[in-house]
Amino acid sequence: MKKKQSGLLEEAKKSVLLMPSVLLLLVFFVAPILLTVYYSFTNLALSGENARQLKFIGLSNYFTMFKDRTVRISIGNTLVFLLGSLIGQQVLGFIIALNMRNKNRVFRGIAGPIFLAGWIMPEVVVALCCSTFFGDSGTLNQIFSFFHLPQVEFLFAVPMLTVILANIWHGTAFSMMNFQSALDGVPADIEEAARVDGAGPFQTMIRIVLPCIKNTIATNTMLNTLSTLGVFGLIYMMTGGGPGTKTLTLPIFMYRQAFISQQLGYGTAISMILLVIGIVLSVFYTRIMRND
Repeated sequence: MKKKQSGLLEEAKKSVLLMPSVLLLLVFFVAPILLTVYYSFTNLALSGENARQLKFIGLSNYFTMFKDRTVRISIGNTLVFLLGSLIGQQVLGFIIALNMRNKNRVFRGIAGPIFLAGWIMPEVVVALCCSTFFGDSGTLNQIFSFFHLPQVEFLFAVPMLTVILANIWHGTAFSMMNFQSALDGVPADIEEAARVDGAGPFQTMIRIVLPCIKNTIATNTMLNTLSTLGVFGLIYMMTGGGPGTKTLTLPIFMYRQAFISQQLGYGTAISMILLVIGIVLSVFYTRIMRND
């Protein structure tokens, strides 16, 4: 009995120590999500009659949203932006980490600082740098002109590709550091044994290295997914969601509806799509990590 009481006392002490963290999570994480869910069922607005009298309107915002063609376009653009950014950041980050591991000094000296510089910069600064680089009279077109190549209006001809490349530069260093840490943990003797058994570099990579860092790949993908879904400043500063609706992602469309059209209730309903996509993908990645 005394041992039981002692154990309960220890658990109570641990719970008390955790209470400040739990309180902060409730105030700054759980409460905003619950408010967002509630406001998505209301007519909340910044001006007009709806701003004076908040009403619960049920699923009206969601019915309007599902009928809105622009919502479907923004969902498609968000998924394209997400997929392109994830593939670029994961593959490029892994290649850089692999070259860092192999101690290629030239590659380390050039690529490392370039991608780290992109990662530590705020989104707004990255957007300005990439707009200058991809602009009509930007650095890339100046290089094309020097080699007598036709100039390209990247921000108008291929705006989605341009913002994806900008986001890849901005976030690749995060993947690079995660993969670098994971690759350092791969036992060298296993790789050596595979080589002795006749496995080539490609077979060693596919059958030894990648299975060893599978959990890191899944975790890194999940973190990059959640951060990419919320990218706003980078796209807004570079294209504003245009031209037309070519780079109109859900965060941009949500901002337009909530703060330009001043329909906060409708804007929060749109934000719920982002929340659902994030939850579904997080569950999917978590299940992958649980499977051996």
